[in-house]
Amino acid sequence: MTNTILITGCSSGIGLDAALALHKKGWQVLATCRKSEDCKRLEKDYGLTSFVIDYEKPETIKAGAEKALSLADGGIDVLFNNGAYAITAAGEDVPVDAMRAIFEANFFGWHDLTCRLIPHMRARGNGRILQNSSVLGFAAMRYRGAYNATKFAIEGLTDTMRMELKGTGVKMILIEPGPIRTKIRENAYVNFKKWITVEGAAHEAFYHKVLIPRLAAKNPKKDPFELGVEAVTKAVIHAVESPRPKLRYRVTWATTYMMIVKRLLPTRLMDMVARNF
Repeated sequence: MTNTILITGCSSGIGLDAALALHKKGWQVLATCRKSEDCKRLEKDYGLTSFVIDYEKPETIKAGAEKALSLADGGIDVLFNNGAYAITAAGEDVPVDAMRAIFEANFFGWHDLTCRLIPHMRARGNGRILQNSSVLGFAAMRYRGAYNATKFAIEGLTDTMRMELKGTGVKMILIEPGPIRTKIRENAYVNFKKWITVEGAAHEAFYHKVLIPRLAAKNPKKDPFELGVEAVTKAVIHAVESPRPKLRYRVTWATTYMMIVKRLLPTRLMDMVARNF
């Protein structure tokens, strides 16, 4: 029997690479995107089965889950919650509405989709739910507060549900990438311009001198320890195919480093380390 995986956020980056790799390995891949034009492109260019799931639109989550179950005859083996975005700015400059929106996209929508599929996995006695977290899911860094908050929330909920699902055959797995070359910075600039009022902000000088040039760069410099999306795909493949998957997959050396120093250092020293990232 063909295994089936539902992946969100497949228009580019991590989601697309994982979808193509698993499709090549013979999986039935249901590759979803936020926009219908991206779905059409995936079907035309790559031969993937694609339809819309936009975490900020609950009606698409409901319809997408129903379609996925229908296409898989009720047998979704793996859900990979991946679609997310960042709003890069000082926490005090992120409006409450922006914080609500990013939590809808990066947290509430994930939970909605997950809870729609768990009963079907539970009934079959097996299933895996992969949550694409981040090094920012356990290590705070400046000007990433909104994204940090959503990923910290995902980590806490996933750890809790993993314990609650013990014995059901349904596994909750965290993927924790460090710096990966994707469009997240490009998309973050779109959200920065949408939500952040620069003029008069306490961090105005930093925005003009550092943050905006970094977000707007057409050919940004490679971050230290940055890897390509294939590094995450490698972890995803192990997580879905191994008879005994890890509970956490730390992707890139930076993620492992930050995990170690957070365990070893007192908070003040950890803050000093994180300020330099």
